[in-house]
Amino acid sequence: MTALKAHEVARYLARPDLSEGIFLAYGPDGGLVRETAQRLIRHLSGDDPASTNVTIFDGPELASDPSQLVLEARSVSLFGGKRIIRVRNATKALVMPLTELRDDPGGTAIVLEADNLTPRDALRSLVEAAKLGRALPCYPDSDETLMALMRETFNQAGIRTDSDVVPTLREILGNDREVTRRELEKLTLYAAASKVLTREDVLLLCADNGALAIDAILDATGGGHAEKLELALNRALAANVNPQQLLAMLTNHFANLRRWRTEVDSGKTARAVLDGQRPKPHFSRVGALEQQLRLWTDPALAQAIERLLQGVSDSRRKPALADAILRRTTLALCIMAATH
Repeated sequence: MTALKAHEVARYLARPDLSEGIFLAYGPDGGLVRETAQRLIRHLSGDDPASTNVTIFDGPELASDPSQLVLEARSVSLFGGKRIIRVRNATKALVMPLTELRDDPGGTAIVLEADNLTPRDALRSLVEAAKLGRALPCYPDSDETLMALMRETFNQAGIRTDSDVVPTLREILGNDREVTRRELEKLTLYAAASKVLTREDVLLLCADNGALAIDAILDATGGGHAEKLELALNRALAANVNPQQLLAMLTNHFANLRRWRTEVDSGKTARAVLDGQRPKPHFSRVGALEQQLRLWTDPALAQAIERLLQGVSDSRRKPALADAILRRTTLALCIMAATH
């Protein structure tokens, strides 16, 4: 049985111990799930990726006819080379065909991408129990790992950053690894010639002209101010701020509130907790954050985070409805705050 821990995944991707079998990347961070699958496929493709035969399926497509997976895995490549099957949005509907392939994949590597799965989920259980199976959990980056990734990216590109660049970028971005990578690529390209990056550059390039509305969305949602929330959402969405990114930022905001609330419950004052944070919240938000820490209890924050994670998941499955999902989710949390 091989069940990797989340912190072991990066090391595993650098040197996978299997060249065939079933690989399952799963977790609440959809961007990191996709990045993990892509890195794994690049490694499995070896030194001659052009000769690799990669077939891509979508989970719902296979769910209607699971036998397609077995047929594809057993097919012989016309031009030789490594055979890789990538399945996006995989679900337990694939358990039966994967059971047939579990012990004899015939040299094929099957790379699955899935949402967060419980330990008892049939798909996760099958892969973890398989001799030729590896389950790769993908959980949101912590503040430390995310900021380390930013610094490492800028250092590798030889870009000198002002001291407030990384904290500012951390405030803007959520925990979605794909979004983070995309924004870092944008910034490194922008600073490729000058080799210098400022806070103003970050706000210009990464906030989509909605930076001023983002804090308002976070604080209106957490503070229970419905009218302010509506105005801030309209501003941000009119400025083309990604609603999925906003949901990720809200998730991070409420995770911070819950972490801070734990310290308040241990006897510290809200102001002392906020003053002890690194990076420290901007002075203009301290009063709003103190109010939110008074409004929310730990159980209520846990419920709010669960609702946000569901919103993130729903928006990824139905991107055309992301705006509506964002509005519905934030309004529900706003009402929760207002009724405390």
